[in-house]
Amino acid sequence: MKDKVSNPIHDNHGRPITYVRLSVTDRCNLRCFYCMPEKGMKFLPKKELLSYEEMERLLSILAELGIVKVRITGGEPFVRKDLASFLANIRKITGIEELHITTNGVLTKPYVEKLSQLGITSVNLSLDTVDRQRFKMLTRRDEFNQVMETFHALLDHNIPTKINAVVIEGKNEQDIIPLAELARNYPVSVRFIEEMPFNGSGGGYQSLQWDYHKILNTLKTRFPEITKIADKPHATAMHYKVPGFKGNLGIIAAYSRTFCGSCNRIRITSQGVLQTCLYDEGTLNIKDFIRTGASDEAIKDLFIGAFGQRAKDGFEAEKKGPASAIHKSMSIIGG
Repeated sequence: MKDKVSNPIHDNHGRPITYVRLSVTDRCNLRCFYCMPEKGMKFLPKKELLSYEEMERLLSILAELGIVKVRITGGEPFVRKDLASFLANIRKITGIEELHITTNGVLTKPYVEKLSQLGITSVNLSLDTVDRQRFKMLTRRDEFNQVMETFHALLDHNIPTKINAVVIEGKNEQDIIPLAELARNYPVSVRFIEEMPFNGSGGGYQSLQWDYHKILNTLKTRFPEITKIADKPHATAMHYKVPGFKGNLGIIAAYSRTFCGSCNRIRITSQGVLQTCLYDEGTLNIKDFIRTGASDEAIKDLFIGAFGQRAKDGFEAEKKGPASAIHKSMSIIGG
């Protein structure tokens, strides 16, 4: 990695923009009910997605604006062909210091050695249960064993690994403690995430039953010696340590939106839409400007303009958008 070439751009609330989450596909090989409907998803034809070359160009421009951290998301990133070559090219971009991946782990194991060779900074592995039957119910696919093989392969290759578990009322509350126990035996961070209403079905909810308070109280009941530990700057998770654990535990208040005040991240969807907040409807379609011949400087100006109009938090962004935006699929938003 070469040194970054620019100080970070700050938004209109004084927050630095240093982190981009880039979705490489809207497709996924699971059908987790809190993310997307079982049937009826209309996936985009390839021509409507950003090409790898277009993504590399955008990342180079963003690096010049001070982006140093990239997370590759989907859908499921490993559904898209030639992902490893794309990752290798990202590692060559001047200014990009960290490269992370979020995956469901079903197709990931054959690429783990390559990820290690590339020096991937970390992998977030989505896993909402350690029970095979409940996994099948939650994801509508019987792929639990493949995910666990990926989990162990990541650890065998010393790739820093985080478990992302969405807590859903009436579905997997009983898995909170078994999932937490993974951090006892393995050097992983197990993070429990509040459920969000981006399920693609339009069937949102009025209130959240399992918020971060309830998740923490559940952990305290089982692990009374749990203590708060320091979080890194701009962290979305609140982290905790249990004596004797090799790893740690975390809680991400994604629905409560407690971390908006220090948010340093933007999102670019697989179809090239910039989102300066998870809860906004999309600020601009960068793909359209790329394909009509916009220069790097023009695209840079578009980014700077968008960063200067960010919502203060997810609640403000949600109010500004159409009522239908909150019911999009997480596979479209890009995690």
